[in-house]
Amino acid sequence: MSALRETLRRHVDDGSVPGAVGLVDRGDEVEVVTVGSLTAGGTAPLPRDAIFRIASLTKPITAAAVLMLVEDGRIGLHDPVDEWLPELSKPMVARTPSSPVDDVVPAVRPITVEDLLTSRTGWGYASDFSLPAVQALAAVQKDSREPHTYPDPDTWLRQLAQVPLLHQPGDGWLYHTSSDLQGILIARASGRTLPEFLAERIFEPLGMKDTAFEVPETKRDRFTTYYRTGPTGALEPADTPDGDWSRLPVLPSGGGGLVSTADDLLAFVRLLRSSGESGASGGQRLLTPASVSRMTTNHLTAHQRELGTLFLQDQGWGYGGQVDVTPSNPWNTPGRYGWVGGTGTTAYLVPPTGTITILLTQVGVESPEPVRLLVDFWRCTAGG
Repeated sequence: MSALRETLRRHVDDGSVPGAVGLVDRGDEVEVVTVGSLTAGGTAPLPRDAIFRIASLTKPITAAAVLMLVEDGRIGLHDPVDEWLPELSKPMVARTPSSPVDDVVPAVRPITVEDLLTSRTGWGYASDFSLPAVQALAAVQKDSREPHTYPDPDTWLRQLAQVPLLHQPGDGWLYHTSSDLQGILIARASGRTLPEFLAERIFEPLGMKDTAFEVPETKRDRFTTYYRTGPTGALEPADTPDGDWSRLPVLPSGGGGLVSTADDLLAFVRLLRSSGESGASGGQRLLTPASVSRMTTNHLTAHQRELGTLFLQDQGWGYGGQVDVTPSNPWNTPGRYGWVGGTGTTAYLVPPTGTITILLTQVGVESPEPVRLLVDFWRCTAGG
């Protein structure tokens, strides 16, 4: 039994997850391990092409789509977002992070496209959830694991515009909201819906046939049931194959709304490993090496990393994903790029070795702190 299979098997056997798909691509070999079942207590084994809600693994894909529009000349990294998101043209900022929501000052400059890409718009989740501006955001920012809780994009933007920024644009890193804004920016700047744009520019060229914001009936026999951990510690169904992903939401979340498979995600991460060239479409270039480099390079100062400690664990952030800057754990290799999803998913590229690691499970997490299964998976695959 391989170390990867033994690691995943242990967590299925102790009831932590009903099943898991683990994948490690070391360039010259690919190991894929599937253990467990589609549902808790079920008998149907988990197939390699099982479909999972990938939550925040959506973020790097959305960021790549924004960069495609930059390369098209439709938008610029340093352009104010006002032209496409006019609702956000006059943001107000909390005088200090702990100030009441009515103690505000004007933003000193507009929010830019790159502020969205680096999650430094001033909106988002902070390490301290008790701050008044973060509390106000919580009433507006929806959980992308519940896609139909969002209103339509126009309504959501109007609501968000009433929430003060926690930091001046560009000053502080905050989690999640900027990725949802990227999704709306893509739709408005391209004149296509976000699902249409991603399908045309990323999923179809890469052969990502099972990645989308909804799962058709013909594929639901491969779609996992999603669980949350209940008060007693038991797994409780939170969404079934015929539930929230059986139809498109009115606001497809660029921050966490996609479903996918291990092999679909592998195709996307391989795109980054090859500096933007797709191996699935005859060597078609989807992104320039410069765009991939910007995407996978840390853009945060030490102070901004410290502000995001709860989420970043002392690491940095590129566009849509974490960039390791310090070897604080055996798996934190400087330059490693990727992220985790709140539905129990993770995907990383380690550029120095070319290693890609992907893990998909069906159990949501309730804290930004990595759960034991993720830690064990990263440790197991850190050997490169």
